[in-house]
Amino acid sequence: MRILLVEDEPELALWLSKSLARHGGFLVDWANDGLVADRRLQVESFDAIVLDLGLPGMDGYTLLKTIRNRDDRTPVIILTARDSLTERVDTLLQGADDFLPKPFRVEELEARLVALIRRSRGKAHSRLVCAGLA
Repeated sequence: MRILLVEDEPELALWLSKSLARHGGFLVDWANDGLVADRRLQVESFDAIVLDLGLPGMDGYTLLKTIRNRDDRTPVIILTARDSLTERVDTLLQGADDFLPKPFRVEELEARLVALIRRSRGKAHSRLVCAGLA
């Protein structure tokens, strides 16, 4: 599973990339700037995006709005130190699929990523049923 990690703190990004690869088997690509992440998302496909809100270039809110306005349905989990109820509700209403405040346990992030990817893949393969015909 290929993940785009959009995080401006290099030490956290390196640790998280290694942890997700080692424990969850994820292939993690890293962007440290919202503009760089946006350019990559226009030409590359990812199974999920882990997005910080406080980013240089383009903040996480703007990046989220931009990709959703493009009808990019890649699952997005917000990973941020901003943990107010308003922040959580606003990002979910703007198109985020999940929200995990820092500090966090990597095991929980892995489980949330797997669940998001599993659900998004289920929607991509719609199943139509009429009586006994599927």
